[in-house]
Amino acid sequence: MVEIATSPCRRTLGRRTLLVLAGAAPLAACASTPDVDDYLPRGGGSAIRQAIIGPGHPAPSDARSSAAPASGNAADPEEQTSEALQRQFEVQSALSKSPLVQGNQTRVLHNGMDAFAAMFQAMQRARDHINLEYYVLADVRSGGQSLGELLADRLRAGVAVNILYDSYGSQGTPRSFFDALHAAGAAVVEFNPLDPLDTKAGWSPNDRDHRKIMVVDGTVAFTGGVNLDKVYENPPSAGIPADGDTTHAYWRDTAVQIEGPAVGELQKLFFATWKDQKGPTVAPATYFPSLPPRGVQTVRIVGSVPGDQLPLYYISLITAIRSARLKIWLSSGYFVPPHQEREALYAAARDGIDVRVVAPSHTDVDSAVYAGRAAYGDLLESGARIWEVQNAVLHSKLATVDGVWSMIGSSNLDRRSVVFNNEVDAIILGHDTAGQVEAILQQDMAASREVSLAAWSQRSLTERLRELQARAWQYWM
Repeated sequence: MVEIATSPCRRTLGRRTLLVLAGAAPLAACASTPDVDDYLPRGGGSAIRQAIIGPGHPAPSDARSSAAPASGNAADPEEQTSEALQRQFEVQSALSKSPLVQGNQTRVLHNGMDAFAAMFQAMQRARDHINLEYYVLADVRSGGQSLGELLADRLRAGVAVNILYDSYGSQGTPRSFFDALHAAGAAVVEFNPLDPLDTKAGWSPNDRDHRKIMVVDGTVAFTGGVNLDKVYENPPSAGIPADGDTTHAYWRDTAVQIEGPAVGELQKLFFATWKDQKGPTVAPATYFPSLPPRGVQTVRIVGSVPGDQLPLYYISLITAIRSARLKIWLSSGYFVPPHQEREALYAAARDGIDVRVVAPSHTDVDSAVYAGRAAYGDLLESGARIWEVQNAVLHSKLATVDGVWSMIGSSNLDRRSVVFNNEVDAIILGHDTAGQVEAILQQDMAASREVSLAAWSQRSLTERLRELQARAWQYWM
């Protein structure tokens, strides 16, 4: 059904939940994936527009593109990187007035336990406030301490704690956990409650808060694909259990720690959702301190919500792909890309660009794996390469283009992330972050099985039937 396609771990669905999701189906049917070309800037800047629009869309007659050709024969690697960075900066600047914030330091966290360790360390040091917004928020542990214990300790020290959790994603967390934090002084808001009697902001059961945001003292923030979910406590040795139960499997995911002025953009997103959900007045704190530069990475924080007039993450990804000259590497826990994303990847691979996709071989939603595999043929025929991660549940959402443009966030390459979910993604311009992302993707490829066109073409009839069945549900994924 609708929400099963993006649930981060297998949950037991009660009768009430099933009825809610069935009732949500008519609401979802009205939503459609936007046409990126409708949102591109018109008129001037013809060279930029040609880079954005890509193959098959002629530029105006006065266009003079200074971009390097697909072969990328710049004078030297440093010049090549400089050209790519300038091109992506111009392309991204042309898309929106949403700020590209300079002067940030980023640290890519390779897996869930690494992310937990960094997050817990930041929260333990909190002196002013901790803001949490998570799809799955459970009483996770790190370094021998539970999240509940840590937050209670900080509340006793006078630190303001504000929590937003998604009603559907966190339904496996006992209500007593949130009640105890509220009793200790935390402000707690349930996003879009499944029970219409509990809602304060209008009942929209199909719209889910899929974001992962942590802001500590307004100076350090975390986002990415990592939920505050107990599945990340499973060690790599857990692999995929013989019974296929992904709640006891090893989950491969990625988060990013940000310090610098971009932290304020994540804080703004948190409070915008808090206001939209009619959250209570928060405790006084210095939520927006002065944020001097901490590094050299340029960051745009993109917060997506259903019905966006400007689907900025979606068009940012497609335009980055269309303007690539050297390579496009990406990873998605749910790889069921909408039509225009697939077309952009096909076109890039046909142009000789190094297109690599890291996809799951196991997930909590089998239909998503088979729907993704159904599209492998065109990608492989166009020259793209595909790896499927083995012995782990892939949940990370990563992309990097030309060694300078990177995305780390909560958005999957699927339709639901475009039209239904609240999502958050950090788009980062800088070769340092891109290098970190590429290193992670290379490690994932090493732990994966590459899918060849020959092997895919010879897959079994059972496999083909499962793909056909999954594609029938692709609209909801």
